[in-house]
Amino acid sequence: MNLKRLVNRQVVNNLSRFNGRVRTRRDFSTITASIHSSNSSCDGVVPYNCSNSTPILSFNRYMHTVGETKLIGSIFNPKHNANDSEEEDETMNEFLSRFVWIMRGKLTEVYKDSDKETINGMLLVIVGEVVSEMEKGGLEQMLDVSVATLSQGFSRDLWKTVWEVSNAVLADMEKERKKEKMKGFLQCEEVQELCRFAAEIGIRGDMMRDFRFKWAREKMEESDFYEGLKRLREEVRAQEKAEEEGKNAVAMGEEAVIMDEEKPKVVTLPMRHGKINYKIYGLDLSNPKWAKVADRIHESEKLDWPEEPKPISGKCKIVTEKILALKEEDDPSPLLAQWAELQKPSRIDWFTLLDKLKEQNTRLHPKVEEVLLSEKSFQANIRDYSKIIDAHAKQNRIEDAERIVEKMNENGIQPDALTTNILVRMYSKAGNLDRAREALESLRRLGFRPDREIYNSMIMAYVNAGQPKLAELLMREMEARDIKPTMEIYMTLLRSFSQHGDVGGAGRIATTMQFAGFQPNLESCTLLVETFGQVGDPDQARNNFDYLMRLGHKPDDRCTAGMIAAYEKKNMLDKALKLLLELEKDGFEPGLATDTVLVDWLGKLQLVDEVEQLLGRIAEQGEAPPLKIQVSLCDMYARAGVERKALQALGVVEAKKEQLGLHDFERVVGGLIAGGFVHEAQRVHGLMEAQGFASEHLKVALTASQAFSRKRPSQ
Repeated sequence: MNLKRLVNRQVVNNLSRFNGRVRTRRDFSTITASIHSSNSSCDGVVPYNCSNSTPILSFNRYMHTVGETKLIGSIFNPKHNANDSEEEDETMNEFLSRFVWIMRGKLTEVYKDSDKETINGMLLVIVGEVVSEMEKGGLEQMLDVSVATLSQGFSRDLWKTVWEVSNAVLADMEKERKKEKMKGFLQCEEVQELCRFAAEIGIRGDMMRDFRFKWAREKMEESDFYEGLKRLREEVRAQEKAEEEGKNAVAMGEEAVIMDEEKPKVVTLPMRHGKINYKIYGLDLSNPKWAKVADRIHESEKLDWPEEPKPISGKCKIVTEKILALKEEDDPSPLLAQWAELQKPSRIDWFTLLDKLKEQNTRLHPKVEEVLLSEKSFQANIRDYSKIIDAHAKQNRIEDAERIVEKMNENGIQPDALTTNILVRMYSKAGNLDRAREALESLRRLGFRPDREIYNSMIMAYVNAGQPKLAELLMREMEARDIKPTMEIYMTLLRSFSQHGDVGGAGRIATTMQFAGFQPNLESCTLLVETFGQVGDPDQARNNFDYLMRLGHKPDDRCTAGMIAAYEKKNMLDKALKLLLELEKDGFEPGLATDTVLVDWLGKLQLVDEVEQLLGRIAEQGEAPPLKIQVSLCDMYARAGVERKALQALGVVEAKKEQLGLHDFERVVGGLIAGGFVHEAQRVHGLMEAQGFASEHLKVALTASQAFSRKRPSQ
């Protein structure tokens, strides 16, 4: 290590200019004081034995703390740096004191039989020779033993030991200097501000300590850099001042040739050691890999940067106008080929044409877009295909979308995850479960997991196909993958299970909803009441009905109708009437849904007068009787033998035959057969078979009625 780089620069330079008189005084006063102070310190410390042990660097630091603190402190306080000579003396005393301390231990190790005075004499000679070499300017030669031609008074081994001790002393002094300097930067305002910010965002413990020292070290390096620039600036100013004095001397009569011969000293910035680090938000951008990243970004910008479209003029402009004026049924291929031959377009030119077409001829735009998929200069990619497929899917044009998929496969482009998602949603919306499942499996083979939108589409497809259990499996798969189903999905499944009369499925969905954090509402409780009513379990239906009221919801007309229908299954008319009376006390008024259930129930009991009273109330409300009431009236009047009203209700039913289900046809035909309306029963049975329904017991009943030729009663 170079001693000049570790000892204060100004001290070393001044040492080389000392004359013989100053050297003699330093030789005897400084060296002797250093040896005696080291000797007295060794005597005063009990744990250390000067004659038997080597010096301990940590103990050296303790001994020289006071003098070193004064020196280092001057770096941070310019006002303290008032007396340069005192600073030089303190630095030299520090070096000699440490040097004598370590050399004493080494001499004591080698010369164990020598007394203290002899050791002191040796030290005096060694230190005197070292100081002499330092003041002669031969420091570099002294520190490089392999090439040095030093004083012949010492052996090569002794100079080597002196070199090693000097390096150790200077290294320890440098560490102490940096340590003291670091203390100042650890307490500076900028580092404190960074530490406060780090504490606010949750950094604690060892990480905070590491960051604090890192920031302080960076500030210290920055300070050293600017101090070097400051010294350089002072040297330049001194040089400029010397040049001005030289010019003044020339003006007073000196030779101008002298000034021409002198070459100006070239001043440059000090050489920086190590690599320059560029850090942005803690990211080290000086790493060579970022240069490669910058090159790749530059290359990608050439592709991604939008080019300017070519101007359209001459014949190409006329062809463009013809393309924009095409009708939807026209074939745009010839004009597009002519336009491509004239314009020599790139991809951006085609997009410019498509934008104009989208503004002026919206219907032709998809057709032209599809034609351009085969155009080489258009450079179609998978996003172009998926965009067209998505447009067809939104318009429910499944055949057109499948045609684009086939064209994409023919061109060697396999559907990616985005395209497959579009296909799953399209097939789910169209109710094509087989193709939707195929698209879903294809998506999984690509390594992509379905998202919430895909799951919702598939669940709705299964529900619309009447397969709520398969939809429930998908919902369980969503939950297993931490994708929370929405309230709409739960209600869709609950509604589907309710329509199919699946009590178990409806109960599972209702329980899962509560565990998912969705509280029961009027709709969910009504669906449960209707489900238990369909299977003929009025007790469970009533439990859910009462639970709804305990939650603070008032049952509406639909919920009440479901509860009355549950009682109808077990023919509990007294409980149904009691419930209606209780609800009417709370202000409930039966609506069309409740009246429909009551008409159906009372019609089955052949209570014609009560049914007609309900019909009168429905007419007063201004409501038209629904088809279900017409089916009930046809059955009731036919069984009661009221021919005119039975045929009147039958006419309404036949007019809406497309809305009838198997149960409705069976009830109408059964009532007509029971009332002796065999001819009408045969006609309605023919309508039933035309709608695709079949019933064996109705065929048997019709055959029996024709055999016995039962006479029709008259009113």
